[in-house]
Amino acid sequence: MTGTTRLPPRPTCIPRVLSIAGTDPSGGAGIQADLKSIAANGGYGMAVVTALVAQNTRGVRSVHVPPVAFLAEQLDAVSDDVEIDAVKIGMLFDASIIEVVDAWLRRVRPPVVVLDPVMVSTSGHRLLQPEAEERMRALVGLTGLVTPNLAELAVLVHEDVAATWRDALDQAHRLSAAYGVPVLAKGGHLAGPDAPDALVDAETGTVDEFPGDRIATTHTHGTGCSLSSAVATRRVQAPTWSEAIRPAKAWLLQSIAAADDLRVGRGNGPISHFAGLWAAG
Repeated sequence: MTGTTRLPPRPTCIPRVLSIAGTDPSGGAGIQADLKSIAANGGYGMAVVTALVAQNTRGVRSVHVPPVAFLAEQLDAVSDDVEIDAVKIGMLFDASIIEVVDAWLRRVRPPVVVLDPVMVSTSGHRLLQPEAEERMRALVGLTGLVTPNLAELAVLVHEDVAATWRDALDQAHRLSAAYGVPVLAKGGHLAGPDAPDALVDAETGTVDEFPGDRIATTHTHGTGCSLSSAVATRRVQAPTWSEAIRPAKAWLLQSIAAADDLRVGRGNGPISHFAGLWAAG
């Protein structure tokens, strides 16, 4: 589904959104962040666990992967019973996990699929095995939107990490052209006062930019997970990807701006997913 393609009208019910991802026991990233993001953006969140991750605000310590047969059972248990409006895919860790998710997507065909291709944590811990990178690239074609950070974008297009926003947009265009899927390029890891994002769609030749000012905080743990979940949730009722991304980014910036108030952990803390709701009482 491209950035300009309009989905058919859907009932105005609460979006039922499934997160397929790893865990974060400190609550800032992974499935825990996804569920908060889905709820904060008006959806009902569900979760299928791909990996159990021992991590906190200072980094990842270890990863435990349950048998992939159990992953398949989780996916089937949800989709056999619940009509799923959207899926957000996060940490998949290895090729066998990707294969199970790939087969399930082909069979169930959820109407909205957002892939956040988690590969390496901010602390440098590898969250996708090197031999699974090609399998991850193949999964891109089954999704409606891909939301890589700059390092992940570089891996997906077999290039060095973009040093400028122009380079990032060019890489996003090449990725979009290669797989026929729009890409949400994110400039948060670039230096400077701006934090731009852009929806790049090679099929339509469009680039829809979403400007933003950089917020002075180190507490940005889980922003990628949170944004992709928010976009997946809002896309259920938004007619285009752009109309889902714009309010999702506004919500994310609000959540980052309030992150210092949480005081969670001694490292790079999480964003405040419900800051807007708390402010509204």
